[in-house]
Amino acid sequence: MKITIKNIAELAGVSPSTVSKVMNNYSGVSEETRKAVMDVIKENKYQPTYTARTLTTKKSKLIGLIYAGEINVDFTHPFFNEVITSFKKTIGAMGYDIIMFSNENFEHGDGSYLARCNYYHVEGCVIIAGDDIEEGVQELVKSGIPCVGIDIELTGPKVSYVMTDNVNLSTKVVQQLYLDGIREIAYIGGMRDSAVARNRKIGFVNAMKQLGMEINKDWMQYGDFYEESGYIAMKKLLNKKPYPKAVFAIADLMAFGALRAIEEEGLRVPQDIRIIGCDDINACRYSSPKLSTVKQYKDRLGKLAANVLNDLISGKKQIEPVLIDSKLIIRES
Repeated sequence: MKITIKNIAELAGVSPSTVSKVMNNYSGVSEETRKAVMDVIKENKYQPTYTARTLTTKKSKLIGLIYAGEINVDFTHPFFNEVITSFKKTIGAMGYDIIMFSNENFEHGDGSYLARCNYYHVEGCVIIAGDDIEEGVQELVKSGIPCVGIDIELTGPKVSYVMTDNVNLSTKVVQQLYLDGIREIAYIGGMRDSAVARNRKIGFVNAMKQLGMEINKDWMQYGDFYEESGYIAMKKLLNKKPYPKAVFAIADLMAFGALRAIEEEGLRVPQDIRIIGCDDINACRYSSPKLSTVKQYKDRLGKLAANVLNDLISGKKQIEPVLIDSKLIIRES
């Protein structure tokens, strides 16, 4: 027979509400009564169900994980995989579990993210950047449920976001190439609607203008942060001469695709064309040539997101967006 709180109360000679107070370490219970209840719980190996605990404490200790957008990068992308691993470890140490929400149909309620959050009683959500953000995300962040975005700008009550300073990131790349005597620089950006892609392009364009370098429209190409799109973008850059002397790809995976396209053309990196990527994923150290890149502090992004979300859940009404620095890593490319 499955034992319940009512059974524990009868065996201990107390009320069910007293058992609940003991289990949740509330005050107002004598040490003698507390010991009697705990002895019965241990003897019967009682474990409260998740539903019972949630109803009793009004806290689920659940965090919703959302990969936002109709077009998104998910846990298969090495950058976000590392960020979420850091977030998971940090938020887990605070006592939370994570439930992942897809953007597919949901059988309860109206199928929105907000409906799911209410159904599972989540205490907060972490939202990962994507493109073509669905209306359900905006509905959620305006609802009052604490939310933190990673690489996505969010506004609403009890909402904040953490992100690398992407304008400054691109500026560092352009300035370094300028110092190296390179003036003919191409750009492989991301989907144009995302905050990350938009800010990196702003940083690139502004730095080029500031240093008096020409922006060649034919050398401005775009991909989806994955390798094949970088390959296709680089093929377009190589369609006609003169070729650029350097290429800045705003994701390492796209830089690897560009590297493959350049080698197929019979050109050498870095002798003929230099390449700089972005993210500093582990593969950069093992490519041939080893990829120069801009390091984003993935572990720090995850930890900051976890701490900001916990503070919002704990009662802080608003925390300003957090922008963190990056570091240019020069290797062989």
